[in-house]
Amino acid sequence: MNDNTSRLLEIVGLAKEYCDLCESSLEHTKESFIDQALNLLPRLYWHFFDLSAGISLGESEYFSEYVDESLYGEIQHGIAALMGGADTFLETFEEDMKYSDTPITASISESMADIFQPLFNFVQIVHDSEGLQLEEAYISCKEDFETYWSQTLCNVLRALNNLKYNSREEEEL
Repeated sequence: MNDNTSRLLEIVGLAKEYCDLCESSLEHTKESFIDQALNLLPRLYWHFFDLSAGISLGESEYFSEYVDESLYGEIQHGIAALMGGADTFLETFEEDMKYSDTPITASISESMADIFQPLFNFVQIVHDSEGLQLEEAYISCKEDFETYWSQTLCNVLRALNNLKYNSREEEEL
């Protein structure tokens, strides 16, 4: 096994961990869910940002979607139920924010479901192909990362970080 394959398998494991966290959201306390998300999200960002040096990134292939509307809704609603009133945060990077007199909000649950979708697809493609499409699946997921979910990840990370440390300050007061 070469270094690239080893790193890609590590990323598959990390993506699976994230997906498992999202799928089991209601089995966690809000605090443990936030802690685990704060652990996984920066690592996911780093792996999808950093890993291109050793891989020849060719054209991505089209893969079937594994996440349908029902699964997406389950993930989003589960996380929303867990987060309760803390699910909404101000979205500062929304393009429409420049022209709006009112704040634009986003939700942690929707953001995390948006990240879940490409990662679950990635994990399933690798699983179903028994690893034969590992690089192709990574390339496809990385392209999605670059065009869409990298900003979503940064935004939800900021919101979760705010909940983690603002909650602590409020408890100490």
